[in-house]
Amino acid sequence: MEGRLQVFAGNSNIPLARQIVAHLNMNLGRALVGQFKNGETRVRLEENVRGSDVFVIQSLTQPVDHHLMELLIMIDALRRASAERVTAVIPYYAYAKQEKKTTGREPISAKLVANLLTVAGTSRVLTMDLHAPAIEGFFDIPVDHLQAGPLLADYFRSKHLENVVVVSPDAGGVGRANRFREQIGAGLAIIAKQRPEPDVSEVLEMVGDVGGKTAVIVDDMISTGGTLVEAARALKERGAVEVYACATHGIFAGNALSLIADSVLKETVVTNTIPLQPEAEAARVRTISVAALFAEAIIRIHKDLSLSALFSR
Repeated sequence: MEGRLQVFAGNSNIPLARQIVAHLNMNLGRALVGQFKNGETRVRLEENVRGSDVFVIQSLTQPVDHHLMELLIMIDALRRASAERVTAVIPYYAYAKQEKKTTGREPISAKLVANLLTVAGTSRVLTMDLHAPAIEGFFDIPVDHLQAGPLLADYFRSKHLENVVVVSPDAGGVGRANRFREQIGAGLAIIAKQRPEPDVSEVLEMVGDVGGKTAVIVDDMISTGGTLVEAARALKERGAVEVYACATHGIFAGNALSLIADSVLKETVVTNTIPLQPEAEAARVRTISVAALFAEAIIRIHKDLSLSALFSR
């Protein structure tokens, strides 16, 4: 891209956006992003973007639908102001759990969000740890999919834990847990669970030896905390000495932080793709920043350089 680089942000995760532009040695683009008195989203760009390579940072956090509309309207505004290219930087992509139909007469909401972004005028998407990697295929525009696993692995290596076993809380996360196991040099265990209803999980069985070991549960997101707390309890019952947990996205919906605070978990580590609530510290939740990784990805996209090295860092 020959156009100048500009970075704007919606209101969902301003702290992360400011960290990203600090790594880029620049300021956030000036824009009014608010609401009219009737509740509709209001956007007005306050600087020239004609011919620019623009990146819009917006995590689709609660309230999800409002932040999604902010992003879509900002993209539309940028396109109408003649930006050359608009990249949606979405550290947390909402509706990712609704990537398939589990019963009849259900929507595929993750595909709908992809369609909305494309129709709004998005040129490409930069995101991190999609709940279902197949969502990349929902887009007919380029998608760059970063991974937080190596950053989380660096943190746990720095703790110098002994006799570690990495635990996948469900069968679907085995690949993620196995990669994490290789990065920190540990064993692997797998928990089999079932979901009798949405946001409710039950541990059925466990594969692997955790007796006398330090267990690290690895997942892509922590939503209600039910799966995590139940898995930690099961690991303790099977002889784990200590139980840690890590995930890319700390959603912590409902009373999740209270559940975690009252659980056997010694520490829970997440990234800052979603802003943490004030109660997180009492729940022994630690945050790792992904700002530097996103900043480097933005520079590489702007300069039309390869991002492959970032996917496995």
